[in-house]
Amino acid sequence: MYEEHPDFEKPSDENAAIWRYLDFTKFVSLLDKRALFFAQAHTLPDSFEGSYPRKNVRLRPELHKHLPEDALDKFAFVSREIRRFTVLNCWHIGENESPAMWKLYLKTGEGVAIRSTFRRLADSFEGCVDRRVYIGKVKYVDYETDSIPEGNLLYPFVHKRMSFAHECELRAIIQLLPVAEGVRVDWTKELSHGGVYVPVDVDLLLESVFISPVAPSWFHELVSSVVARYGFNKEVRRSKLGEDPVY
Repeated sequence: MYEEHPDFEKPSDENAAIWRYLDFTKFVSLLDKRALFFAQAHTLPDSFEGSYPRKNVRLRPELHKHLPEDALDKFAFVSREIRRFTVLNCWHIGENESPAMWKLYLKTGEGVAIRSTFRRLADSFEGCVDRRVYIGKVKYVDYETDSIPEGNLLYPFVHKRMSFAHECELRAIIQLLPVAEGVRVDWTKELSHGGVYVPVDVDLLLESVFISPVAPSWFHELVSSVVARYGFNKEVRRSKLGEDPVY
């Protein structure tokens, strides 16, 4: 279930709108499985996911000179491998739809955007009692000149490069450490299917559903029908971005 964490910054308004842009098949999967898909960090498009800024690497020899010689190599190994066991579910923070997000996440017109809030998202994990879910805003820094805190394996996953600041991202994160024999970490293990499905209260999570601004009229009818068929009484709206201007 959701658990607060000192390294995860919540939106100042917990009822601020958040959005997740999905193609139709992923949306149906959410309704059918009643679960959100959390992708492994190393499978995401940004190859810098889970990495540290260069300044961190430059400062480590001096900051950790009291440690054994191989400690920094082990730290780099763990930081690289933990990406396979860190799974993420990403949202866009914003009061309104984002044309940029529609274009970024949907390659065709057959897509939807889920509108929710931080509070709804956090509370939707209430029934997931076997996993700790952390949620917070991504912080954008310069990976050439800035540094980020160390000492916690979650830190790198709530930071991204400044080039991605337009995403205004909120992340739900779970770390699934591959522990063997109670204490030893088994780095040879693998997660299947590129991530995990995490049960959620879909009825609570969904505030409303928006149809892509370039979707044909029949697609709006299809999404409305599917939502109703799965037993959810949710408003399915056409995107306002597709409306004709007036003069």
